[in-house]
Amino acid sequence: MGLRPGRTVRKKERPYTRVSHRVPRKSYAVGVPASRIHMFEMGTKGDYDTVINLVAKRTVQMRSNSLESARIVAHKFLEKKLGDNYFLKILTYPHHILREKSIATGAGADRYSRGMKLSFGRPSGVAVQIKKGQNIMRVYVMKQGLEIGKKALKKAGLKLSTPIRIEVKH
Repeated sequence: MGLRPGRTVRKKERPYTRVSHRVPRKSYAVGVPASRIHMFEMGTKGDYDTVINLVAKRTVQMRSNSLESARIVAHKFLEKKLGDNYFLKILTYPHHILREKSIATGAGADRYSRGMKLSFGRPSGVAVQIKKGQNIMRVYVMKQGLEIGKKALKKAGLKLSTPIRIEVKH
């Protein structure tokens, strides 16, 4: 089965935690899927005079694969234009476990579905919960690379499921 659309997990809600007093081992999250994003720092650490932040305009929940695609776009653009004269850092980490109850269609669906029995769902991925005004990514560049850094974060913001704004600090 493929990935469900991002709109199914976009709204930020309090995570449902199963609590079983009779069988405590059922309260634990078992088999948490691996995050799609593995690198959180790229480029060369050093003394840069300009900091550019990618800031979320809305409270949202986004999957780790959308954060990874934003990272790849920004990293490739910065590497092509600036070489090693930048430092890109992802500031959020996907902790929230997404669960899905599989939907049955076709012949025999009534025998497979069983209504709400065991409807807690299986872990299907992880997501990051972002609040309004929270920094998602940060790029450190020299003053002459400011426009390139802003363009890289704008390209990365197109991959995310929230409107973004770019803040510059000198």
